[in-house]
Amino acid sequence: MASATAVTTVGAVVGVASGSTPQQTSNDFEATAAEDATLLADIPAGQQARVQTATLTQQADAQADAAQAGARKSAEEAARKSAAEAATAKKEAAVKKAEEAKKKADELAKQREKEAKEKELAASRSATRDASSFTVQSSYSVGDVQAMARQIVPADQFQCFSNIVSHESGWNYRATNAGSGAYGLVQALPGSKMASAGADWQTNPATQIKWGLNYMDGRYGSPCGAWSFWQANSWY
Repeated sequence: MASATAVTTVGAVVGVASGSTPQQTSNDFEATAAEDATLLADIPAGQQARVQTATLTQQADAQADAAQAGARKSAEEAARKSAAEAATAKKEAAVKKAEEAKKKADELAKQREKEAKEKELAASRSATRDASSFTVQSSYSVGDVQAMARQIVPADQFQCFSNIVSHESGWNYRATNAGSGAYGLVQALPGSKMASAGADWQTNPATQIKWGLNYMDGRYGSPCGAWSFWQANSWY
């Protein structure tokens, strides 16, 4: 019977079938040896392939892990940046809102202050007396003239009016400038201009005060406007 030979991965003989063993020729022996050599040469190559495959797999896994880590890091950085931008925008919006609220409050306060002043001025003017309501006298003291002015000139403008009269005439309703011809409390030039306020402009301080107040209001907006101009120019 023919024999069957099994070879392990290391080339060992593991079994021989029963029966007579024929004599091998030299050619048969060489063929078997060559076959065994081929099998032995293939084994390390297979092992090397498995090692290479495992290495490539490990490299691929490492690259995948690195890519995932990079993606997570990028996502975290993007999230931090987005949160910082949102916080900055929120802060800027809060600051802007506060500034707008303050601006509105300031404007409202100014408006209320303006309205209060206008109301006070209106009340003051309504309380003033007309020049014709004063009793005519043959002469008037400085105190009499100032008392008249306080009742004719609005309270918030009286001090400015008084400053001008003090400099121009010293509260003398008969004061005359010999050089220019200016006359009266406010030194109207010429004095006859005051006739528009009353025919008694030469002798009635109230008429002079009325004319002077109208002049200051008409030309400078108010006695205080006239006083500001006077301070800068020493005339008005």
